[in-house]
Amino acid sequence: MIRIYTLLILFIFVGSTINAQENHSDAVIIGHVVSNGEHIPFVNIYLEGTNYGTATDVTGHYMLIDLPTGEFTLVAKMVGYRLGKKQVVLKAGETVEVKFDLEEDVIHMDEVVITGTKTFKRQTESAVIVNVLDGKTIDKVAAQTISESLSFQPGLRMETDCQTCNYTQLRMNGLGGAYSQILINSRAVFSPLTGLYGLEQLPTALVERIEVVRGGASALYGSSAIGGTVNIITKVPQRNSYEVTSNNTIIGSDALDYNVNATLTALSQKRNAGMAMYAFHRNRDAYDANGDNFSELPEITNNSFGINSFFQLDEDQKIEANFSATNEYRYGGEQIEGPAYIAKQSEERTHDIIMGGIDYSYNRSMNTGFVVYTAGQYTKRKHYTGIAPDGGDELQDFNNAPPYGHSKNYTYQFGAQLNHAVNNFVGAGTNILTFGAEFVTDDVYDQIEAYDYLIDQTTNNFGAFVQSDWSITQKTTLLAGIRADKHNFVDDLILNPRVSLLLKPNLNTQLRLSWSTGFRAPQAFDADMHIAFAGGGIQTIKLAEDLEAERSQSVSTSLNWDKPSEKHIYGFTLEGFYTQLKDAFILEETGTDESGNSVMEKRNGGNSYVYGATFEARTNLNRKLQIEAGFTLQKSRYEEEVIWSEELPGTKDYLRTPDAYGYYTLSWTPTQRFSASLSGVYTGTMLVPHYGLAGDAGTIDEDVLFESPAFMETNIKLGYTINLKRIDSSIEFFGGVSNLFDEYQDDFDSGKNRDSGYIYGPAKPRSVFFGVKLFN
Repeated sequence: MIRIYTLLILFIFVGSTINAQENHSDAVIIGHVVSNGEHIPFVNIYLEGTNYGTATDVTGHYMLIDLPTGEFTLVAKMVGYRLGKKQVVLKAGETVEVKFDLEEDVIHMDEVVITGTKTFKRQTESAVIVNVLDGKTIDKVAAQTISESLSFQPGLRMETDCQTCNYTQLRMNGLGGAYSQILINSRAVFSPLTGLYGLEQLPTALVERIEVVRGGASALYGSSAIGGTVNIITKVPQRNSYEVTSNNTIIGSDALDYNVNATLTALSQKRNAGMAMYAFHRNRDAYDANGDNFSELPEITNNSFGINSFFQLDEDQKIEANFSATNEYRYGGEQIEGPAYIAKQSEERTHDIIMGGIDYSYNRSMNTGFVVYTAGQYTKRKHYTGIAPDGGDELQDFNNAPPYGHSKNYTYQFGAQLNHAVNNFVGAGTNILTFGAEFVTDDVYDQIEAYDYLIDQTTNNFGAFVQSDWSITQKTTLLAGIRADKHNFVDDLILNPRVSLLLKPNLNTQLRLSWSTGFRAPQAFDADMHIAFAGGGIQTIKLAEDLEAERSQSVSTSLNWDKPSEKHIYGFTLEGFYTQLKDAFILEETGTDESGNSVMEKRNGGNSYVYGATFEARTNLNRKLQIEAGFTLQKSRYEEEVIWSEELPGTKDYLRTPDAYGYYTLSWTPTQRFSASLSGVYTGTMLVPHYGLAGDAGTIDEDVLFESPAFMETNIKLGYTINLKRIDSSIEFFGGVSNLFDEYQDDFDSGKNRDSGYIYGPAKPRSVFFGVKLFN
């Protein structure tokens, strides 16, 4: 893949130096771009449907020369502003002046999104509700990794599940991480193994925006996307720019977290080729919350690099390619000098991850488009997970054969998609018909010989889909599709129909109703590949021999309303959701293995239900004060009790799943130089399993199903920007406090026999951060 990508990049930039036959029409456009009376630099200006374009200079002015003659649409495009379009008539030897006055897009009421339908749609026109988390919001909450930013979206909750290694999972609408699909540039290369740590390994420096679709209303994505889809869209070059940020954090009282990231984007003169590059370095100390010399936050060193590029072959053909490489080391457990197996208890992980993809698209006309794509990832992991015996021959045997392991995982996706718009479909409106097929294979080998632990699994899934996106009238859109999947772990072909209806009573209101079906194959997922410490031993997860596929049905409805005025914007979204899981997967303790370690078995446990409502509110007052908030109330229950511990009766409630959670962000920008933001994440009470070991002073004596307290994580950030006119750049100094009131868990177990899964609350204690950003 690296060789292919290198050849492609050489082809792109060699090709971009070959000039086409010169056009000497002397047709010229000049003009400027302003917003609120001020000129805007680096705005993209181009003739729609051609390769002719430029960008405004530092004064906000532009010039296009030697243009083709005829009637065209001139476009002004800039992130953070609404798209500007004007019709122009170009004649040989004449100069036309076109001025744009762009409106700032402060809360993304009608941004163009792609995740719901795999076609470009404005949010208000999409039958699938799509939320957008952009770079500005990520910057407000001072998030350094994608995992830190996703909690600031309605219906989403990031959860840390291990005290020693801090693996995470994303929960959507009350469902676990395996029910959500994580995409990179719309491609499913985020494998189950990658899902353990991947969202914390990916820096926000690579993100253009994150699109979130709650629920499985679209037939175009994998049928296991029952909870929803998160599409991480990497930065694309829109102008020549750079940005370098250094962020320093003091965690608690003594642990340091140092981050530096840089991005560089470049466009060719004719805007038909471009590249965005990013680099990221992180070095975090381990943090010990209770002074027992065992960490609650592991040590992390991360080095990442990535490229996202495109090449416009001609007016109809385009190639897009992306590549990234990550090396991460993390260590948690007893803080010692020397190899991991010397520690009384520890986990050590070294990841080398390569991801990449290539898309070729051909648009013969405004009505027909075709894309062929391939993407993949390769992960190599060396790891250690061990708890040392107290002494004697057992300790000697342990040291002679410490439980080191290794993993290899690759994921490849190949697919093609055809879109065709039929005007006046059945006598009414336009219908965009989408046909596609894709093949995804995932191979994982994960072994620790000392524990007789092995996952050797290859999954193959061939999927085909057809979808109708019918705009019946300006006020009514019907999205209907069906997906057929053949999975090698399921005997039969599975069909999953999905339908969504959009009604727009007026310009400010959208009503949506959706129904979808899905399935999950009986295979190993993220949590199944993690070995935990519990009750003084090792806890592993195994799959039941008779494990059957899990099926789902989901219904959701939403009301979206936004009202813009001359100076203010305000709106809200109210959504209700209901999901039924048939033959739901559950984890039950089944005893111990030959080594005395606890075994959790994944079984089919009858039916379960998840239902609730999410409310979002947003407002922007005179482009100076912006407030966004979301709150979810829900219930997640099994029909039959789940025996999570042999010592206690079962429960019908989902574990680690609060009935209430939400977020808010408040940003104040009284001037262009000064900014302040306040943000928070609320998590209600939830049931957390706590495994004990009788007679050990560092943990409880017996298993307990603990009801955790509710908590609110509050963050504050201040920033001040200075313009450096001589170098056409700006520098921002910023600082703040995360988890201001230190609502961090205060009842961790201690010592080597601690239950590492007994963790809840904010991901880190009160932390002070400060940094500097240089950009243009």
